[in-house]
Amino acid sequence: MTDQKNTLIDKLPKAELHLHIEGTLEPEMMLALAKRNDIALPYDSVEEIRAAYEFDGLQDFLDLYYAGMSVLIEERDFYDLTWAYLETVADQGVTHVEIFFDPQAHTDRGIAFETVLGGITSALETGARELRITSRLIMCFLRHLPEEQAFDALHSACRHKDHIHAVGLDSSEAGIPPSNFARVYEAARNEGFITVAHAGEEGPAAYVTDALDILKVSRVDHGNHALDDPALVARLVREKTPLTMCPLSNLRLKVIASMEANPVKTALDAGLLVTVNSDDPSYFGGYINANYEAVTDALDLSITDIVTLAKNSFAASFLPDEEKQTHIDAVERHAGKFMRSAD
Repeated sequence: MTDQKNTLIDKLPKAELHLHIEGTLEPEMMLALAKRNDIALPYDSVEEIRAAYEFDGLQDFLDLYYAGMSVLIEERDFYDLTWAYLETVADQGVTHVEIFFDPQAHTDRGIAFETVLGGITSALETGARELRITSRLIMCFLRHLPEEQAFDALHSACRHKDHIHAVGLDSSEAGIPPSNFARVYEAARNEGFITVAHAGEEGPAAYVTDALDILKVSRVDHGNHALDDPALVARLVREKTPLTMCPLSNLRLKVIASMEANPVKTALDAGLLVTVNSDDPSYFGGYINANYEAVTDALDLSITDIVTLAKNSFAASFLPDEEKQTHIDAVERHAGKFMRSAD
């Protein structure tokens, strides 16, 4: 990748739409919180933790991911976690975030729903004041758990509609179709929540179709295998359904064999509303700009492609249309200044 493209990416205004806040837990913070909360970890150093970050697939990652969560106990832990993420991406041009959180992974450990939510939302409010980063919060159901337990999470979310904007579906995808969660998604929509879902990462294109038709999602998280079905691609283009792709995640979890096999450029060329995001950046080797840089380098994205991805990130967000356009205008102004300075 040229220095010119790297410079453009560095401060280019962008939104992040596929980010699991628990996946931003850096090894240094994991150890610090373990000490603060008197939690025993199977690791004694940052180096030991990072050495464990070699995954054979999604389940290997999830095993470590859930173990890491054990250090998150108090409201201030969730605040510190969220604030650290916001400070990191504020230096990378991010001006809007739509963050996933997994309450079931915490309530199953005896942590109150309100403890988790309180820490995250307090940090988001501080981020809005001090960093001028706007946000939306998305509560995810854990796919590997029964739908009945998802209803418990939904009931808790209904008490906090002022903070939770949408619901999603994450965790292990293979062999767990979206249809397993049809009832809880219908209930969530009836309560006024927007719906999204992970689909087409491990699962086939049919899972993306089911997420659209059964779960009535407004956005597909990952969606890689949607490109296996030309009719589905045409539908996604026609309906302007966004895909929130995560290049470094795909590589580390062996969803793709190499970064050159990442579908971002193919999706762009097909006219899909594709975005680039970091997923679980602590575990996968980089925050949002590292993902932009990786696909730009591997796929030889043009400056136009890079700017389109940034514009798409706002167009695909859950912001009001007027605010979307304000952000898109900011992208265009930044790109224009960059191009003039490069001449």
